[in-house]
Amino acid sequence: MSGDSGGHDGGRAFIGSFTSSGGLGIIAAAVDARTGALTARGVTDAVADPSYLALSPDGTVLYAVSETDEGAVAAFRPRDTAAGSAAPSPLGDPVLVCGSGPTHLTFAAGRLLTANYGSGSLSVLPVAADGRPRAVTGVLQNQGTGPHPDRQRGPHAHQVVAAPGGRWILSPDLGTDTVRICSLDITAGELIPHGSTALRPGTGPRHLAFHPAGGHVYVLGELEPVLTVCRWDAAYGVLEPVGESAVLPGGEAGAEGGSYPSEVVVAPDGRFLWVANRGHDSIAVLALDPTYEKPELVTTVPCGGHWPRDLVLDPTGRRLYAANERSGDVTWFDIDPVTGVPVLAGALAAPAASCVIFG
Repeated sequence: MSGDSGGHDGGRAFIGSFTSSGGLGIIAAAVDARTGALTARGVTDAVADPSYLALSPDGTVLYAVSETDEGAVAAFRPRDTAAGSAAPSPLGDPVLVCGSGPTHLTFAAGRLLTANYGSGSLSVLPVAADGRPRAVTGVLQNQGTGPHPDRQRGPHAHQVVAAPGGRWILSPDLGTDTVRICSLDITAGELIPHGSTALRPGTGPRHLAFHPAGGHVYVLGELEPVLTVCRWDAAYGVLEPVGESAVLPGGEAGAEGGSYPSEVVVAPDGRFLWVANRGHDSIAVLALDPTYEKPELVTTVPCGGHWPRDLVLDPTGRRLYAANERSGDVTWFDIDPVTGVPVLAGALAAPAASCVIFG
């Protein structure tokens, strides 16, 4: 299977990777609208370990974390990836996030927010008129531990997400088995703590996703292969756990058995959700009931590679893309609209791939 797009312009994609593990940096790719195939159009290694990427709301600036001990954010001008060689061009120098090992970032209310895994903190960076990130204006440090002897000796913020409506910021912390809820003080450029939701000890929350109806959040554990279902009260910023669902077949172990779930994605119509399982090297398909509170594991399918670190839907919602870090490729799948089961359709070589975004 190749990444030859055949010339049907379906927009652009960007692939992040770990340069410290042989990754190329950021790959810009064209997307075939008919097949979903990716074709590499350019690459830049201007920043070390750009493991997670995000676009500005208008799509004119591409941001990347530098997942290093020092921790930084870099900005790039994306180019027309369908028109030919189109490596993103650096927009100024990387800016330190005042935290170590940033693993995730998002754009909210004109600010960049990063989740810093190593230091267990969240950072706020203002953005200049031309899109360049400026110096950090606020760092919110988490505290606490969990029962896992190696992975939960301290806080490890793994993701930062703006809730629908933009009023609240949520961040799963793998080290403390909590989801932090904050608000963003735009004037001061700081995150203000609002609340913290405790999940079952030892699950190691990594990433979360909102149901499109807005009233539920699905929190994926990395240290146990479980999905915690939560009700979300947007008016008061309250997250309430109401149940758990398995994301691997019965009897198949989690972290101690070599499987580490990485990402959860919800279908635009709210009927299914999908989970990437590293180690098990699968994509789990879960069907949602009418209450949205009892996801049921339907099946798992091979991810087409090894160690799927990221999973994302394309803008149409008809295809899934997996960034397989250890096999060094991005695979894509056509989704059966009736069953929700992904069917492997192609692959693109991408050493040490860590994430895929579209825009």
